[in-house]
Amino acid sequence: MTTTGHPRSSQGQDDAELAEFGYRPELKRTLGTFHTFAAGISYISILTGTFQLFYFGYGSGGPAYWWSWPMVFAGQFMVALCFAELAARYPVAGSVYNWSKKIGNPHLGWLAGWMMLIASIVSISAVALAYQLTLPQISDVFQIVGDGTGTYDVATNAVILAAVLILFTTVVNAFGVKLMATINTAGVFIELIATVVLIVLLAVHITRGPQVVMETNGTGAGYGAGYLGAFLVASLASAYVMYGFDTAASLGEESLDPTRNAPRAILRAIVASFLLGGLILLLALMSVSSLKGEKLSTDGLQYVVLDVLGPTAGKAMLWCVLIAVTVCALAVHTAAVRLAFAMARDNNLPASSRLARCHPRFQTPVLPTVIIGILALAILVVNIRQPQIFTVVTSIGIIMIYLAYLGVTVPMLMARLRGTWQPAGDGRFSLGRWGLLVNIVAVVWGAAMTLNLIWPRPSVYNATAPFHWYLRWGAVLFVAVIAGGGFAYYWLVQRHRTGVLAEHRLRSDDASAPRRPGEEPTR
Repeated sequence: MTTTGHPRSSQGQDDAELAEFGYRPELKRTLGTFHTFAAGISYISILTGTFQLFYFGYGSGGPAYWWSWPMVFAGQFMVALCFAELAARYPVAGSVYNWSKKIGNPHLGWLAGWMMLIASIVSISAVALAYQLTLPQISDVFQIVGDGTGTYDVATNAVILAAVLILFTTVVNAFGVKLMATINTAGVFIELIATVVLIVLLAVHITRGPQVVMETNGTGAGYGAGYLGAFLVASLASAYVMYGFDTAASLGEESLDPTRNAPRAILRAIVASFLLGGLILLLALMSVSSLKGEKLSTDGLQYVVLDVLGPTAGKAMLWCVLIAVTVCALAVHTAAVRLAFAMARDNNLPASSRLARCHPRFQTPVLPTVIIGILALAILVVNIRQPQIFTVVTSIGIIMIYLAYLGVTVPMLMARLRGTWQPAGDGRFSLGRWGLLVNIVAVVWGAAMTLNLIWPRPSVYNATAPFHWYLRWGAVLFVAVIAGGGFAYYWLVQRHRTGVLAEHRLRSDDASAPRRPGEEPTR
């Protein structure tokens, strides 16, 4: 693998890769190295994911579920390596969509982009719902609906809190990438500091050794395959967290020296998340006062923090978790907007010319920002009276992200086997002779985890009453409808219109006179 080489400082050179796609440079380049790293790590969001899903992993697989964290990292790191190589070659907005289109074909690219776009909108809603897991534990004031004991108190209150967060991310993204990056960077800085502090505080309160991760709490008893069955279910808690590292590349058209910064940001984001998140999970298991009782399987890490650190320090840490959830939702919204812009620029969405229009002052696509926010709010309504349906919808979102990633790694593998894949030169990131092996592992991993995610287990998709067949098979049915219906629309309608819109197409005068930093694009 290679990553060395002299930096490129000219914005004209930064824009050169856009010419391969026939795009004019329109988005404003203001993001530096830490900004792109922050975008990737805030999407993964250590404190959001671990605090939101620990209860599920622990309840499904006991303390031994911890091993799913390094397992998922190993698989996703192979995907991240492939993405880093692609980011060095094609650092463009809507990374997954454009990569799949470039190394596969326009039809596969559209499907990968469609799946990723729907999944991203669902993910905004899912992340925003994490407010409910944290705010009411900080203060009862945040339990606006009832006292939390009513049948629908929690679900309805979660929608209200999540709606506030989505409105915030919509407004921030509408005002441009600079404001988003400033808030996101500050939030990530606080999150990283809080994560290190939490690790230290948990470490000084250890009550048992690391052998705790060998305990299963008898969770394999209800499965024909024994603990393997329980572990595969519990591993979803880790699979639901470690994705979104491609966000750094999706901001490539707004980053300085993106062909070098984006690959580094992708790899640093996933490695940092693995190390810090793994330590939090391990030390939480080693420091909690008791591994028995229902609180670990219902309140999760929020309970552990309050139990170990006490109410004052514990609630202070939960405020940091709240900041992490906020910047995570902001990053997911940002990535979804860039994807919508990229697809619309190719006339691959309804009303593309409007969706791909950048605001003259903020230099950001405002209309998709607002529409994505509205759609995320609409999805929240599902959670009010039937929370189990939202569990299915959330799972569908993760499955579609894994499928979208396969829409990149599979054609990339085919290109390697045909000998047509050409990595970036000039000392930029390349897997070299390891590329084929890494790519094969990435494809096998992606296919295996997608199967694990979509498997119609009642323990995942219909764990409590009321029991309905459509909930248990919801992931299979809805993914088929979204993928099949979406592609049918594309094949019958949209593919006949596809092509870079005239107002976004590279012209000869654009190519011969690249913009200087801060210069407005030619209209």
